Amino acid sequence: MIAKIGRSGNLYGALAYNQLKVENENGQILFANKMIETANGRYSVAQLAQSFAPYLIANRNTEKHTLHISLNPDPKDKVSDDWYMEMAEAYMQELGYGQQPYVVFKHTDIDRSHIHIVSVCVNEEGKKISDKFEKMRSMNICRELERKYDLIPATDKEHKQNNKVFRPVDYKAGDVKSQISSVIRHLPNYYKYQTLGEFNALLALFNVTAEKVQGEVQGKMQQGLLYFPLNEKGERAGHPFKASLFGKNAGLPSLELHYEKSKETLKDHPAKPTITAAVNIALKSTSDEMAFKKHLGDQGINVVVRRNDTGRVYGITFIDHNSKTVWNGSRLGKDLSANTFNDYWNNDIKPEIRGPVELQSKISSLNNADFPAEEPHHLFDFLNTTEKHEDGLIEALGGLLPEANGDDYQEQDFANRMKKKRKRPKR
Repeated sequence: MIAKIGRSGNLYGALAYNQLKVENENGQILFANKMIETANGRYSVAQLAQSFAPYLIANRNTEKHTLHISLNPDPKDKVSDDWYMEMAEAYMQELGYGQQPYVVFKHTDIDRSHIHIVSVCVNEEGKKISDKFEKMRSMNICRELERKYDLIPATDKEHKQNNKVFRPVDYKAGDVKSQISSVIRHLPNYYKYQTLGEFNALLALFNVTAEKVQGEVQGKMQQGLLYFPLNEKGERAGHPFKASLFGKNAGLPSLELHYEKSKETLKDHPAKPTITAAVNIALKSTSDEMAFKKHLGDQGINVVVRRNDTGRVYGITFIDHNSKTVWNGSRLGKDLSANTFNDYWNNDIKPEIRGPVELQSKISSLNNADFPAEEPHHLFDFLNTTEKHEDGLIEALGGLLPEANGDDYQEQDFANRMKKKRKRPKR
């Protein structure tokens, strides 16, 4: 079992993210500790938040007061709801949060079930609960739970994952071809997207972009793809690489086939209403682009905005790392198209927010004072899994990005060339 621990200053966002899973029948509340009970056993986000209010009011100076933990057994483990509740209670007790209010959500919208725990990092007196050696303590607790419940050990898997999480391409580090290869060979295996624009929005998170090219070869028009590395500003930062250098799966025909398969998969995808509601909530509760991106980033959703030379927003794409799906704004709804965001951020025209009636009524009284002050942050911070950024997106949401397979891509390219040579007919 792997535990991921994240912190933020946005309690409401963490609760709303999990509660939306419940309301869309992709999750349920399994267990609540020291939480105010309701008559029917059901909760709204506002009702859940009430239990944490005294702790946040007493909070002295802890900026990232919200704790968001995911516990992820191996997909082959069969864990009952009773076991999940017992494990959550034991984990929180051993980590030092047994006397804190917390709520345990079970998520069922992906192939493997897992649980998320939301709590606060300050006690009743407003003092921060010690997180000294927290990562080591968490790993020890997981090992003990694996033994007690006979779960598949995750020690080796955890070590491999830390070494294999995709990284943005660093064109200054050299061997750019292998870096790009490690990204484009595997993204189609994990993420669903329907257009080159959506694919490029995903690639942009890894400092890569793809461009379709065409030309005449022996009297016939041919199309292909070029991949470019990007710098931190999103500008091209090196010479292009032909898709053929990375194998047939990186080429245009394979991508177009992926678009068609994704289109069918995403037609009635259960993540769509959850993402749409999350975007609407973020629009309602923020007043500028940076805060909007931060709000959704805390929930595992990246926002890629495209502007022309005059600054007009002509495209916006949402990348949900929870469901591993990519959506142009207009696919989520006409009211979430690029024009809506351009009017809001450039012309100060507040959009009319639509979405779940209950959630909208609960957040109608919120304003920017309810959210932490926004600080400049790097687009790729969420990809960093070092201890320095332990509160990043991966830590907060349970290792959402896929793993590379650890291949030596120069060796793999050589093997591919040898295969081609063997296929040549003898003369």
